[in-house]
Amino acid sequence: MIYLDYNASVPLRPCAQKAVIEALNWQGNASSVHQVGRKLRSLIDGARKNILQDVGAERLVFTSGGTEANALALSGLGSIPIVASTIEHDSVLKSAPNAHHIPVTEEGSIDLEILEKILSSFDKPGLLSLMFVNNETGVIQPLLEATRLAQFKGWKVHTDASQAPGHIPFSFKNLGVDMMTISAHKCGGPIGIGALLLKSDVHLKPLIPGGGQEYGMRSGTLSASLILGFAAALHEALKEEPRVSKRLHKFQQKIEGALPEAIVYGKKGSRVGHVLSLGMPGVPAELQLIAFDLNKIAVSAGSACSSGKMKNSHVLTAMGVSPEEAQCAIRVSMGWKTQEDEVDAFIQTWKNIHAKQIIKEAS
Repeated sequence: MIYLDYNASVPLRPCAQKAVIEALNWQGNASSVHQVGRKLRSLIDGARKNILQDVGAERLVFTSGGTEANALALSGLGSIPIVASTIEHDSVLKSAPNAHHIPVTEEGSIDLEILEKILSSFDKPGLLSLMFVNNETGVIQPLLEATRLAQFKGWKVHTDASQAPGHIPFSFKNLGVDMMTISAHKCGGPIGIGALLLKSDVHLKPLIPGGGQEYGMRSGTLSASLILGFAAALHEALKEEPRVSKRLHKFQQKIEGALPEAIVYGKKGSRVGHVLSLGMPGVPAELQLIAFDLNKIAVSAGSACSSGKMKNSHVLTAMGVSPEEAQCAIRVSMGWKTQEDEVDAFIQTWKNIHAKQIIKEAS
């Protein structure tokens, strides 16, 4: 099977698998005071330190993944105004159903002048949530500029950076945000673990009360195996980023050059190099996915977080794409294991599907 659905979940890296298996030799509770508990605590503390050092952050709260981290960030500051872009992940939009939404341009990026007007319209400061890299189009948001603008007005800033590690250089400290979501399985770690990075002065009301773990912000027994796998995968993804990003950007350009009939959404914007949102006019995404799957190629239609349901992308809708066009868009995302012959196979299969549509329309 050719796997081109990295934005849904990245194949487990060998280093992460090794770390998970080794940690499973120490089954116990890291909150216990006996030798096993102290050993687990030491392993977790070491992994926490490594993650913080790798991303340039001060503090983090481990969660079950990106969805929980986003929910904690959006709800943890209490009843304050929330502003979020229209292209955020569903876990952000649904965690803040009453948020004021920032529109985006046709290329999928927010307008900073509009953002300033929106922030200025509130009587009191609140929370701005703006994703770093869009999970469907790969468009990079002007996060640094937006953060400076928001914080100048007294607002706190959260970013969902789940799609950033391994694809774009970044530092929590340099971006200046107050909170940042990252997820292990988006960079080759195990599923079921993520983190919310925080400035030291940020304290959140917990979604999950209990024993008071994670600075009292997220109770529950910590999984040393998942955390160590997370730390190992993140470190390798960040270390390999310059080389892998360069290779994937070439693959992205190759696909676009080979498929002039395809509509590439967000093409004129600033994008990461591992993902494409591709439209095949006249061919619904569902039919495309079936055809690719029959040819043993795994791609997706937008976000993979909708319980397998096929629906038009809210991201493309926010970019002004018509419903008829949006229903013909698929997402192709690559990563650390992707090879050029796999990209070539995708290109040929796309051409074959498109050619059959042309023949069908002509008959």
